[in-house]
Amino acid sequence: MPRLRRLLRWALFALAGLALLGAIALGTLYYLVAPKLPDVETLRAVEMQEPMYVYARDGRLMALFGETRRYPVSIQDVPERQKQAFLAIEDARFYKHHGVDFKGVARAVWLIATTDAKRVPGGSTITQQVARQFFLSNEYSYTRKLAEMLTAMRMERELSKDEIFELYLNKSFFGNRAYGVAAAAEFYYGKKLNELSLDEMASLAGIPKFPSSGNPLTNPERAKVRRDYILDRMAELKFVSPAEAAQAKAVPMHATPHERPVEVYAPYVAEMVRQEMVARFGNEALTKGYHVTTTIDPVLQASADKAVRDGLAVYDRRHGWHGVEQHFDLAPNEDIAAVRARLRNIAPQAALQPAIVTGVSGSQVQLVLGDGTQVELGSGQGWGDRAPASLVKRGDLVRVSRIESTAEVKPGDVPPPARYRLDQVPQAQAALVSLEPANGALRALSGGYSFAGAKFNRATQARRQPGSSFKPFVYAASFERGFNPASVVLDAPVVFKDRRGHIWRPQNDSGNFAGPMRLREAMVQSRNLVSVRLLDAIGVDYARKYISHFGFEEAELPPNLSMSLGTASLTPLSVARGFAVFANGGFRITPWFIDEVKDREGAVVFKEKPAVACPECGVPGTVGRAVQNTTVVDGFNLGPAGSAAPAATPDAPKDEPKKPAIDTSNMVLAPRAIDGRIAYQIVSMLRDVVKRGTGTPAKVLERDDVGGKTGSTNDHRDAWFSGVGGPYVTTVWVGRDNYKSLGYREYGGKAALPIWIDYMRVALKDQPLALNEPPEGMVKVSVAGNGALIPGGEGGIIEWVKAEDLDRMQSYVDYGPQETAPAEEAFDIF
Repeated sequence: MPRLRRLLRWALFALAGLALLGAIALGTLYYLVAPKLPDVETLRAVEMQEPMYVYARDGRLMALFGETRRYPVSIQDVPERQKQAFLAIEDARFYKHHGVDFKGVARAVWLIATTDAKRVPGGSTITQQVARQFFLSNEYSYTRKLAEMLTAMRMERELSKDEIFELYLNKSFFGNRAYGVAAAAEFYYGKKLNELSLDEMASLAGIPKFPSSGNPLTNPERAKVRRDYILDRMAELKFVSPAEAAQAKAVPMHATPHERPVEVYAPYVAEMVRQEMVARFGNEALTKGYHVTTTIDPVLQASADKAVRDGLAVYDRRHGWHGVEQHFDLAPNEDIAAVRARLRNIAPQAALQPAIVTGVSGSQVQLVLGDGTQVELGSGQGWGDRAPASLVKRGDLVRVSRIESTAEVKPGDVPPPARYRLDQVPQAQAALVSLEPANGALRALSGGYSFAGAKFNRATQARRQPGSSFKPFVYAASFERGFNPASVVLDAPVVFKDRRGHIWRPQNDSGNFAGPMRLREAMVQSRNLVSVRLLDAIGVDYARKYISHFGFEEAELPPNLSMSLGTASLTPLSVARGFAVFANGGFRITPWFIDEVKDREGAVVFKEKPAVACPECGVPGTVGRAVQNTTVVDGFNLGPAGSAAPAATPDAPKDEPKKPAIDTSNMVLAPRAIDGRIAYQIVSMLRDVVKRGTGTPAKVLERDDVGGKTGSTNDHRDAWFSGVGGPYVTTVWVGRDNYKSLGYREYGGKAALPIWIDYMRVALKDQPLALNEPPEGMVKVSVAGNGALIPGGEGGIIEWVKAEDLDRMQSYVDYGPQETAPAEEAFDIF
């Protein structure tokens, strides 16, 4: 007996020693680990990575940017059964333990001691998983496990259970770039959380354990086993009834990928927004859940894209079939799956689907589309009047477009199979920019035929020569120097020689010469020689300085007479900005496209306050009388000063009603770029270009406020039309990225103007006519065909001229009767 006592005593001492050693070991481990534990208080202010949302002006989604799909939700917005599904599989005792479930730990220790497994299930609570997700690595070690447990216990002291559960539901990875249960519900089922069925909730709860290899898309069989187990556990825990669980288990797995639908397709603008947001807020702009509202009008944007694509398709059909895109050497026995695999990285462009020819038999052509669909083209489905069998061979990569059926499909009827025709991606490209001249808001922008085909944004990045569409800026500069629409300039051959002896003989596109002609007619007919003589008369240096007021960089304007023919390299956006100065009465606006930025909580972090053109914001003079005080910037007369009073004249009417003052305290006023009277004169001339000049096709719009200017460059490399109408200024450019010619006689009026018309037909629908009233300081005169004033103002051509120009014009009619008056030699510069 004493011996037994001694053995028991030694056993107790040994156990006590082991316990002491264990305590010392744990204490040492705690001493080493505890100082390195994170501050769990930071979880209260944690910011989940969330994509950036981009919207059109009406709130419809335009784009999502970011590597992760995540839409954080409050725990109160998660359905109770969804929470129960996660508790059933991950941590049924979550609301009972204090961060560590010691029963689970004991079970894990027992498995380690009784099996050969190095890693065993169990032991990690939801709290521990959150600790690992936010603070720790996935390394498998006892040190990391202890740190996880200690962090979890700290979290339980600092945070509520619901706060921890909410972090878990929003942080967990569900595969396919989906983070958080809300993003997973949308991606796998296209639903919001409150729309999920019980089987779908259980399926989602089973994903975080195996997010890549066990989600319902990559491995539906494995996902189903896990879903059914979760449903059994929910029934066992009395979260659902056995009947409900059985009914949910009977539902087949039906997850499919659902991308968040883009409601407004404007990829070029969306990329502009992405770049601008990164420039303003850094790369984290794509992960902080910003909501960006743009100025884009969805209806106008859709119209712009359609007009560009239709216009390029029409252009392309004028120039015939230009061959297949690529050729593949198909094996004799190559099956459909292998052919389809070749199309994996070839994206559709606009409405054109890529296809590979698998066979040609007689007049029939067999093709395979990117989704594996097999289609057949017959003689009526070729390019123009050419049968597809005569254009392609086996292995050719081609494009096909769908033929829309006109047959009426009654309810219950099976729709006819889709029919296609042979098509091709146009060789030319185009850009369209449409903005409001009053404040610069961008309403529509298309940077090319297809963003999938090329990310290059030709509206903002392509620098091309505007050709004759640049002439209005030269004319405006001349009007500042005393010329006016009635001034006469000689349209005749001229030769220039530079200091190096180089000879330049500018030519009219028509090859003929009209002699002396009024500037209004020169603009209408787009006479090159008149523009050259005009620029030479006012001086290149002067004109460059003046034209820079439209928003162009002076350095990008050629320092020679070729500038008069539009040889500057400009973007379509900058040209549209310049034309906006004419449309808004002479003010330089700055184009903008981001209206508002909100953070994930809905707080406004940025709100645009654009500079607006406001001709009425000053105290104007009186129509028909000169204004004594003027605004002068850089030596240029910009018209009546805001504080100028109208000059007194003997015939001034008494007690003129005063215009109500406009409150400008909350406005940012755009700087004046040119005299408003010159802007009026140019707009009236642009309208004449449409009425009877190179822009007459635009008369189809049947609006008196439509005006614009065509533009073409040497060898027809560029075709332009920039114009005004209603509340919009719109510029269209057509050309080839490789600077090759568009083809014979592909002028601006033929290649670009039809696109402009198609867009403006939609943009101007239900819009009121834009007025073009002569501003203060102008005089209404009557002139003869040679530009001379007609005494008494009877008959002739009506023009509005600046009051200070009137004396100069009057001096030319003092020689006698109108029929013997000489031409305006002062303006006949050669």
